[in-house]
Amino acid sequence: MNEKHKKIDSYRTLLAFQKAECVFDITFYFVNRFMDRAHDRTVDQMQQAARSGKQNIVEGYSDAEGSTEIEHKLTAVAKGSLEELKEDFRDYLRVRNLELWGPQHAKYMACQPLFRKHNDTAYYQRQIKDRSDEEIANIALIVIYQALSLIRGLLDWQDEKFLREGGIKEQRYRARTEARGYGYGKDGRWNNVRSPQENPTTPTPPTKPTEPQK
Repeated sequence: MNEKHKKIDSYRTLLAFQKAECVFDITFYFVNRFMDRAHDRTVDQMQQAARSGKQNIVEGYSDAEGSTEIEHKLTAVAKGSLEELKEDFRDYLRVRNLELWGPQHAKYMACQPLFRKHNDTAYYQRQIKDRSDEEIANIALIVIYQALSLIRGLLDWQDEKFLREGGIKEQRYRARTEARGYGYGKDGRWNNVRSPQENPTTPTPPTKPTEPQK
């Protein structure tokens, strides 16, 4: 999609955003069902981390037209927030002596391929309904792992785009110099031909001297 002509809400097509939205909704359900909001500060911290993981993808994608650097920074913030949320879910299981499904756990291996196919939050709402806190926390962790993997891929793509196109400053400079008829062109070569409207005092390449007639 052309960065200059993004459709409204086009960030919703990003798989990283879709999966992060699923993480947010699972977390919201979990903390409101199993945790004491009045006496446990972790409730707000988990919910804010889940929100940050989603909202910073939105903000970064929307700000890409203004700054590639800011887009990358906000996406990295989203990743950091989900890493924090991952540890909160792991701590919840650990301090309560509940089971953490490792990669070799039968339930983990059953859920992982299924969850890869689903990025719609309605699917997860059906999966977590009436389950125990142990099960939902482990489901949340699997979805967080997959969201983090997608965000890492998004960051890699942003890095490649920056190396290929430069930041917004580089893009504007290139467009400005090309419009004036000089500067580095798309082929990477320097073009020193100026338009007639340019400053006539600007030096031009010296001409080759004419050889004397014999």
